[in-house]
Amino acid sequence: MIEDRRAGTTTTTVPVEVVSWVTKFVGGDGTGRRVFEEALAPGSTVRSVLAGLSARFLELHAALWHGDGIGEHIEVLVNDAVLGIAHTLDSPLRPGDRVTLLGQYMGGG
Repeated sequence: MIEDRRAGTTTTTVPVEVVSWVTKFVGGDGTGRRVFEEALAPGSTVRSVLAGLSARFLELHAALWHGDGIGEHIEVLVNDAVLGIAHTLDSPLRPGDRVTLLGQYMGGG
C-alpha cells in the first residue's frame, strides 16, 4: 500500500516481481530482480495488472503476450503458484497478493 501524504489518500498496490533474464525487458541487466508496485483498482485482475505494467515497457509487452494470452517463455506466478493452477489471467487480485514474472529456462543437449 502506498500513502500519498500530500493528497491524504492511500493507494492499494500489488507487487509485481520480475526475475532473472526477464529484467532486461524492464530496464534491468537480465539478472537479479526488480519489483514494481502496481495500482490495485477495484476489479483488477492478473490480466489488467500485467497489461498496465507491460504498457509501460514495450519489450516486456512483446515478450509476455501472445495474442490475448501469455506467451510460452515467461511463467506468471500468483502467490507462488504457476498461473493455471489456482489462478487464471482473469482471476481477481486482492490486497496481499503477489505476482511474479519468471523466465523459463530451456536445456540443450
